Amino acid sequence: MPTVGIGVLVPVIIYFDDMDPLGMLHNSRYQVLVERAWGTFWIERGFGGGKGLEGDSFNVVKAFTITYDVPVAMFGDYTVHLWVERLGTTSATAGFRLASADGVTTYAHGSRTVVRLDTTTLLPTPWSDRAREVAGTIQAT
Repeated sequence: MPTVGIGVLVPVIIYFDDMDPLGMLHNSRYQVLVERAWGTFWIERGFGGGKGLEGDSFNVVKAFTITYDVPVAMFGDYTVHLWVERLGTTSATAGFRLASADGVTTYAHGSRTVVRLDTTTLLPTPWSDRAREVAGTIQAT
């Protein structure tokens, strides 16, 4: 995956059926693209386990904000730019933007906060040292 400044660009594909009746990317699809990009990022670094629900992968979204900048009016190749803004003991806030394939044009931007949970108690639990190390590779300072 190419990088751009802070963070990483993860390639995504927008398909014809992602478009709304006006020929623009449907607003609900932006979050799906961000979630898929995060999945790709972590899986490529060895996280996810057999079911994808073990260890650091067992986390839930606490908050998701998005601002739509420019409509996406064509399906095809794009990227999601991801970076970590804050890494707490049990939570992490990351920035993102949906961008053109070359990363130059921003179509939408926002943030996403997740909380790691214990698989038994469903209470917040600390990130592993490995997750902290990987997140640190794309953390804004």
